[in-house]
Amino acid sequence: MPYLCLEKITKSFGSFVANENISFSVESGTIHAILGENGAGKTTLMNIISGCYQPDAGQIYLQGKSVKVTSPSAAIQLGIGMIHQHFMLVPQLTVTENIILGTSNSWRLNLRQKQQEIAVLSQTYGLEVDPTAKVGSLPVGVQQRVEILKVLYRNAKLLILDEPTAVLIPSEVESLMATLRQLAVRGHIIIFISHKLDEVMSLCDTVTVLRRGKVVANTTTQEITAQELAELMVGREVALKLEKLAAIPGKVVLSAQGLCVKDDRGAIAVRNVSFELRAGEVLGIAGVDGNGQRELADALTGLRTLMQGKIAFSSDSLSQRIVGYIPEDRQKMGLVLQFNIAENLILKAFRKLPFCRRFLLQGKAIKNHAKSAMQEFDIRANSEAVKVSQLSGGNQQKVVLARELAREPMFIVAMQPTRGLDVGATEAVQQRLLAQRDRGAAILYISTELEEVMAMSDRIAVMYGGEFCCYFDHRNCHCSEKWVFQWEGARGA
Repeated sequence: MPYLCLEKITKSFGSFVANENISFSVESGTIHAILGENGAGKTTLMNIISGCYQPDAGQIYLQGKSVKVTSPSAAIQLGIGMIHQHFMLVPQLTVTENIILGTSNSWRLNLRQKQQEIAVLSQTYGLEVDPTAKVGSLPVGVQQRVEILKVLYRNAKLLILDEPTAVLIPSEVESLMATLRQLAVRGHIIIFISHKLDEVMSLCDTVTVLRRGKVVANTTTQEITAQELAELMVGREVALKLEKLAAIPGKVVLSAQGLCVKDDRGAIAVRNVSFELRAGEVLGIAGVDGNGQRELADALTGLRTLMQGKIAFSSDSLSQRIVGYIPEDRQKMGLVLQFNIAENLILKAFRKLPFCRRFLLQGKAIKNHAKSAMQEFDIRANSEAVKVSQLSGGNQQKVVLARELAREPMFIVAMQPTRGLDVGATEAVQQRLLAQRDRGAAILYISTELEEVMAMSDRIAVMYGGEFCCYFDHRNCHCSEKWVFQWEGARGA
């Protein structure tokens, strides 16, 4: 008998059907992947299982018994734990305080006893962590262990992990996979949501593929290939391996000399960074989050003041004064979420013709521009009047991309441009950027995804401690052993 069984789950938001007659089952002791494009209905479905939403129709069964998951607390009582992509931890509290938060109504807390309980729990599952450590001081991979311990402490049998490897370095990914396999051996049920098909094929036993709110496949990883999964997700042929023409670098577009930049707390985040970027090439910046990449990107795009150093653009670039910036966080920095698609597409040009005439916005021109951009970039929405807050992550990123590339900038900074995107959206973003390179744009491509940086870049710099610690070019970008060594050095691995 399956531990979890979903039968014809349906959920609508107004006229939009997010989940339609979704059915699948998961056996005890197995790891089950949920795949699909951004906007395919994965998050809605997980919110239903974890009690955040109630289905309009359908039924959930646990161990053969029909259950109503009326709230997240009810889900915990039923043994269902959700581990979100963005950790739900309080940095100022200790590991123990985070784990026990909300579990007791008693006025007295025996923290020493709780610390001992959590130490035993962490050792039992091989999730080594110091129960007394402040969460804010822990590496990302250890914080994720704390999130898993939180649900295990609440006796969760079914664990839902949403994009759990998005911010992990390779060694942390391997450690997480080992932990999940051990949990499955102990009889836990894991639902694993990821866009990384190699992880799904390596880790998971069974797979459900969603497309536009419907199940298009329930299968096992033994019976299908990664290529077939990708095509099921997007409904068309997808190139999993990026194909690109050899770069033909032109003249220098940007020259950076001795850059020093402070972070928001006043500490030096970028130290003596110098480089040149030429037309028609992609310079990749690799490294773990928090090594100065964000501050460097902000400084190059004029959003942060230089403490020291000089940035010089070529005369052509300077005359156009056009820089395309795809920021790390599309929701906080790339979009105005309460504005609609059309409004977000003209944020950098609303004062200019044809969008503004005699200080008045031209509604027809703005609407026509949005329709054209939506068609060209495959932005999926009912109309240009839809608020971007209602779009999937992939479609939000396409709005940012359409706006930033509209004026054909000679210099483009793309920071984490595919984070959280499905294989189809990732392919679209990368191909758009390569087309800009082939047009003659100079591109700075910043990502924590090792394979992605290697695939996209013509030259690569590894950033650690605010400095460029080494360079590679296209002739030795295959040297993965060197890469991993430099990459994980940022965590003291």
